[in-house]
Amino acid sequence: MNKPSPFSGRRKARRYALQALYGWMLSDNPLHDVETYILLEHAEDNFDQEYFKILLHQIPTQVESIEVIMLPFLTRKLEDLGPIELTILRISIFELKERLDIPYRVIINEGLELAKTFGSPDSHKFINGVLDKVARVIRTSEL
Repeated sequence: MNKPSPFSGRRKARRYALQALYGWMLSDNPLHDVETYILLEHAEDNFDQEYFKILLHQIPTQVESIEVIMLPFLTRKLEDLGPIELTILRISIFELKERLDIPYRVIINEGLELAKTFGSPDSHKFINGVLDKVARVIRTSEL
């Protein structure tokens, strides 16, 4: 029997964080309510709940600093980004900035997978371009 990858639980945590942050952004419901809903909805799933909670609660407190990082690398105005693209960029840039234990290539790949699953058909290309440029600035020691 194959053991699941230790990252599969974190991959699901990112997916659920995307859904939660997207819902929070559109509904303006309290984060606690959004968290409770997602945890109940996925109670049977095996995922990294602690990582989900870190993403869900820390990203909203850093939205402005995350957006300052991404602004120079956007090819369109921030307000022209779709909510899925914006949320994926926020998650990925948060990880690039705060989670130095995760290789930048993994973070970019995870962002691209989220974009391919939830974004518009070509959003992964846009997200890849932004994240690649951000990583070159934030993660210089890994390049």
